[in-house]
Amino acid sequence: MKNRDLTEGSPSRVLISFCLPLFASVIFQQLYNLADSFVAGRFLGEDMLAAVGNGYEVTLLFIAFAFGLNIGCSVVVSRLFGARKLSDLKCAVYTTFIATAVVSVVLTLLGLVFCTPLLKLINTPDSILRDSEIYLYIYILGLPFVFFYNVSTGIFSALGDSKTPFVFLAVSSMANIGLDIVFVWFFPHLGTATVAIATFICQGASCVLALLFVLRRIKAIETTGKIKKFSFVMLRQIAIIAVPSILQQSFISVGNIVIQGIINGFGTGVVAGYSASVKLNNLVITSMITIGNGISNYTAQNLGAGKKDRIKKGYFAGLRLVWALCIPFALGYFFFGENLSALFMKEATAEALSTSGTFLRIVSPFYIMVAMKLTADGVLRGLGKMGFFMAATFTDLVLRVGLSFVLSVRFADTGIWASWPIGWGVATVMSVTFYFLSVRKRKVQKTLT
Repeated sequence: MKNRDLTEGSPSRVLISFCLPLFASVIFQQLYNLADSFVAGRFLGEDMLAAVGNGYEVTLLFIAFAFGLNIGCSVVVSRLFGARKLSDLKCAVYTTFIATAVVSVVLTLLGLVFCTPLLKLINTPDSILRDSEIYLYIYILGLPFVFFYNVSTGIFSALGDSKTPFVFLAVSSMANIGLDIVFVWFFPHLGTATVAIATFICQGASCVLALLFVLRRIKAIETTGKIKKFSFVMLRQIAIIAVPSILQQSFISVGNIVIQGIINGFGTGVVAGYSASVKLNNLVITSMITIGNGISNYTAQNLGAGKKDRIKKGYFAGLRLVWALCIPFALGYFFFGENLSALFMKEATAEALSTSGTFLRIVSPFYIMVAMKLTADGVLRGLGKMGFFMAATFTDLVLRVGLSFVLSVRFADTGIWASWPIGWGVATVMSVTFYFLSVRKRKVQKTLT
């Protein structure tokens, strides 16, 4: 496995060979949370499934920071790799690692302090509060692993290598499933702590391996002169991409936490049904976002190399790829949503199954539309058009949160699910419009200069 130049060859072939391992990687990445929910629901009961799902919404707030650092470093390193500025590339990597260490420590401390208040803020039912706390505390302790692993995979992707992260994830995810089952079999009295500890161990192992491999890969890149280990100039370039991405993901996470609070008001059955179905939904959305990240790397490398015509071709090639991947999920969820959600529950109640089936039937037909938005977002990030990217995403968030409050009064939990497609629709129109504005010849040329 080696570095790969994304500025040569057919855009379609390049993106397929580069993005398919990314897609496979995110499938295994989601297996971490899917495994936790599956084991908790099947072996520990509906309340434990609800507790894991409830805590998961809070973890997304922390993952937002890891995602932002991943994107910031990945886009900058991609541009430098495409422009063959290899000394600056190494400086960017080392600067990112130092920033990641500081951010992960600060967030771990804040997370431990505010874990319980956050869970109470979202109206976590008393019956699952303690188990949600335990799951979340253990997860927070592993945040440095999550952060450094995400940054490492971003660097691999920036260098055109999407296969190495896939290998790490495949091995660690399968190990996580095994450990989940072993721990819950021998220590069922520990409740949600069993699946949380298994995830902690596997994330730690994959993080250490990823760091060792990425440092060896960076060291092997031949450069001349002394390499700066930290640069405020480089940090600023990374922050220009990372901070908007962190804010965007953070606000989405806060919005999801608010929505979780509304859902919690409808009882444990609805919470459990939503916990199962939203994991299935997130599997698709996260897959499309990850492929969008690959398109960001492709765009950034070609931007650095001055090959603006390939950026336009890459968008349509990426869109065809994302559509091909999401359509089978949309069909499966629409027709078999309740059956798939039942896999996460040992003794699924009628309310939980009805909730999960309704949610998936409402949102799954709109995956094709969301694919257009997330593909356009990938190009916008690669071009550094973060203002456009954030405007569309925040619009989606505001609409979903606002409509969840309004529609839930009249249509109960079904009204909450209906807010998803409305927010997606408006944001898709915005993102696609911003894409066409950004890739016009004079716009791309301005960015290159």
